[in-house]
Amino acid sequence: MPKGKKNEPVHEYRLGRILGLVWLNENGEGRSFHNVQVFRLYKDGDKWERTTTYGRDDLPLVCKVVDHCHTWIHELWQDKDEAASAESDDDSAACKKPAAA
Repeated sequence: MPKGKKNEPVHEYRLGRILGLVWLNENGEGRSFHNVQVFRLYKDGDKWERTTTYGRDDLPLVCKVVDHCHTWIHELWQDKDEAASAESDDDSAACKKPAAA
């Protein structure tokens, strides 16, 4: 990432006052993985703030937001796995000898 560029979430999902952010990260070996943050939005005067504490009535929305983020990540990885598998199939097909007639 270029120096000075702000890291941004790769996906956002909001239900009411509950916001889920999905972040793409890499470990030191170049492997990618995702993390999720969940916030409750509230207004303090004229300014919107975020907190990670939730009331009883927020919890069903927290569950739905987390489930959505989980599904989004799994679908993304499934698509990547299918694309890699298709590339692998194409490569192996190119290496096979034609069948004898």
